[in-house]
Amino acid sequence: MKFLLKQMENIKPLFMPGGKLEKLYPLFEAQDTFLFTPAETTRHAPHIRGALDTKRMMITVVIALIPPFLFGMFNAGQQYHYVNQIPDMGWLDHLWRGAGIVLPIVLVSYVVGGTLEVLFSIIRRHDINEGFLVTGLLFPLTLPPTIPLWQVAAGIAFGVVIGKEIFGGTGFNVLNPALTARAFLFFAYPNEISGDGIWSVVKDPENVVEGFTGATPLGAAAVAPRGVNIVEYLSEQGFEWWTMAVGLTGGSIGETAFFACLIGAVILIVSGVGSWRIMAGCVIGLFIGSTLLNRLPAETYSSFTQLPFHYHLVYGGFAFGAVYMATDPVSAAATAKGKWIYGVLIGILVIIIRVANPAFPGGVMLAILFMNVMAPVIDHYVLQAHIRTRRKKAREESLTYVQTQER
Repeated sequence: MKFLLKQMENIKPLFMPGGKLEKLYPLFEAQDTFLFTPAETTRHAPHIRGALDTKRMMITVVIALIPPFLFGMFNAGQQYHYVNQIPDMGWLDHLWRGAGIVLPIVLVSYVVGGTLEVLFSIIRRHDINEGFLVTGLLFPLTLPPTIPLWQVAAGIAFGVVIGKEIFGGTGFNVLNPALTARAFLFFAYPNEISGDGIWSVVKDPENVVEGFTGATPLGAAAVAPRGVNIVEYLSEQGFEWWTMAVGLTGGSIGETAFFACLIGAVILIVSGVGSWRIMAGCVIGLFIGSTLLNRLPAETYSSFTQLPFHYHLVYGGFAFGAVYMATDPVSAAATAKGKWIYGVLIGILVIIIRVANPAFPGGVMLAILFMNVMAPVIDHYVLQAHIRTRRKKAREESLTYVQTQER
């Protein structure tokens, strides 16, 4: 490592201002900071001592994404073997087949998005931020395993350029880049990113198990007849609570992995990277929204309104969105009280979107994107309320001091 460090120091002048490779400094800086801890220190106060920097924060999120990533590969392989009636397959066979389906999606996301990140860094002459390590993996996990690779490229390009770079790059984006990319694909190519056929990775269309439709729990609940017992209806469709909690159902690559997302949540909370307030707020909001809708008469309103809270919790991509998307430190609320409000409103909006509009039975993506836009407003009013409280307290203390002096 000392030899490598010495070589990096020797070529550094080529990339500094006035050097022959000055324009490629972002590439050198990215490689240097990836391999070694930067030697630069601040020249003026304030000086903050802490072990957590942007690189370590992003790497921690990537580590927390490994459980749903691995489970998503396993589930993709398991679904493939089930649809194509390939029996006697073990978990390693499922994982190997799933890797062949999922890894190309992740590779395209990293190559296309990373190239755009580097291009913008060179043009704007700013450092290559480690944030794309998260976005490049987070975005593929929000997609179905049958998504065409060219759409993966188009989506990540939209998310990086429109969702982040036009605002100034990492740290300035209003919306979560990965969700922005998914929203683009959702509205531009809805047939490939939603619907009953997204899990039909069929090798032989004429030899598919009889009755297989590829339906997901989202689609099944959205079309449930009015007046039926929604829990029994989902059970008849093959979607028990435990089945959805385990995640061996159709859906996007990472969204079905409820327990894997819980492991990721523990990693993010213990490391201090993810906000437990936002996660808890999302769950509380989900409970409030589902409980209120459960009070509505099933005969008059959609059967979807009767879905219990614990089903909503494992249903669709709520856990994945609450753990990894809503907690994005850039696009989420920043104040402590604001995080609670932000999270609770996300949970409530998820229920409203799911039940009120069957075209968007997931609800998580739109709820988080809407609250991304509202996060600065929430923080503004929280700060204003705090300022008013402190002013009132200061006036009371001043009045008390004057009265004491008069005595």
